[in-house]
Amino acid sequence: MKNITPPYIISYFFTALLIIQSYSCSSDKNKVTPPNLVVFIADDVSWDDLGCYGNEYVQSPNIDLLASEGIIFKNAYLTTSSCSPSRNSIISGRYPHNTGAAELHTMPPIEMISLPEILKSNGYFTLQAGKFHMGDYAIRGFDEVHDDREVNGKGGEEYWEKAVENAPNDQPFFMWFASYDAHRAWGENQFTGTHNVDQIKVPEYLIDGPETRLDLVNYYDEITRFDHYIGKVVEKLKEKGTYENTVIVIMADNGRPFPHSKTRVNHQGIKTPFIIHYPKAIAARNAVSESLVSAVDIAPTLIDLAGIDPLERFQGVSFKNLLLDPNDKFRNYVFAEHNWHDYEAYERMVSNERYMYIKNERPQFAQRGPLDAVNSPTYAELKKALIDGIITERQADIFLAPRPKEELYDLINDPYQFNNLMLGQEIPAAHEELKLMLKEWSNATGDNLPENITKDWYLREPVKNTNGMKTKTSNKAKNYNIRGEMQDLQTMPQELMRKVLFNKHINEIFNNFHWSTLIFLL
Repeated sequence: MKNITPPYIISYFFTALLIIQSYSCSSDKNKVTPPNLVVFIADDVSWDDLGCYGNEYVQSPNIDLLASEGIIFKNAYLTTSSCSPSRNSIISGRYPHNTGAAELHTMPPIEMISLPEILKSNGYFTLQAGKFHMGDYAIRGFDEVHDDREVNGKGGEEYWEKAVENAPNDQPFFMWFASYDAHRAWGENQFTGTHNVDQIKVPEYLIDGPETRLDLVNYYDEITRFDHYIGKVVEKLKEKGTYENTVIVIMADNGRPFPHSKTRVNHQGIKTPFIIHYPKAIAARNAVSESLVSAVDIAPTLIDLAGIDPLERFQGVSFKNLLLDPNDKFRNYVFAEHNWHDYEAYERMVSNERYMYIKNERPQFAQRGPLDAVNSPTYAELKKALIDGIITERQADIFLAPRPKEELYDLINDPYQFNNLMLGQEIPAAHEELKLMLKEWSNATGDNLPENITKDWYLREPVKNTNGMKTKTSNKAKNYNIRGEMQDLQTMPQELMRKVLFNKHINEIFNNFHWSTLIFLL
């Protein structure tokens, strides 16, 4: 177990304590027994790679059962398709460029306040087990941190059941259970062989070849392991008698580690499976919400369910009402960003229920995917098909360079975002609406393009040994390990809320927030 109070954090303790205490106002609703909160977060799993989301090839029976007794959110969006920036966004309730850690492997400042720290200050026992990848500020919020691979096992889930078993009985608990599944590289797995290479369907944007099929079933096998340990936690919760009073959230940090998915701001990159199970608050079993929800709304929602007053520093707001009425409307827009992740990048996305608009400030680069996807067997089959001249237009999308600077997609008629309406003769009016909204959001959140952006750390086309030499060929680029500039923290006004949220929720949100001390909104 990691020491949760390293020496260099102590100097920030009293400042952080004062900040949190200023947000911990008592109210009558706090007298109600608060629920336990358990967040399961998979590593690199796309939104439609679970059985309950219509993927008939993936074995995820425990998740599917929870979904049948809870709510499936069909339009839950992450703020980025990159591991640490996404996790920091979720746990802080802020957009990546407003956390001070918008790029992969960077950390927010130590003064940042996290969801577990808020819960801990309000009487919760807080524990993390599995993959961490967030930063020292987040460690401060946990009573226990278990990120040792020897403790967590190959998939990162082996301590979860024990964590629930050992949870104190005299206080509510918050568990952040983060698996290594289904991140590459595939390794030892007791569920290997669960999926058959001949019994799956390969997405049309990938090559239907033996290497890709094997790659996909290995990926699916890791999802099944993730699912298995969720089932074990549920069993333990029932055994302890805490199941009915536990909010269970199931989601992922970004899309699958394949070309066309991870790091992209399309649906396969930034849309996440998102399931909530909470018998005490959910109005109907097997419910489906089509409302737009953002990752920045998750922390405010859990705070709300815990009976804690809202915090002004959150850039999202609670969607608790969707648990009572899944057919309700919540957001008009969601936003996402693509910053450096192995390679130079700068994209911004805004989407409403019908259209998605993407602005690319680095259109000169192809979007093959991050390093792990580029080094995959799936990528190798795509590259071979390109060389052999047998690749389809949709499969070749990852090699396109330069790319359009603007992209617009009809999400109803083009669910995988291949038909860029900006290239057509008639551009829908939604283009101007979304372009303006993206500009307002960027201005309001202080999102500007740095002059000195981080460059590629790796060669965009991997170099492999072909001459039998024992020395491994380096794929590091000349700018390896050199960071550019990136935005830090920025204030924003409240006016944007009125456009982003569905009108029905405006008065309620405004009445609950103390605008005189507002730091962030959306």
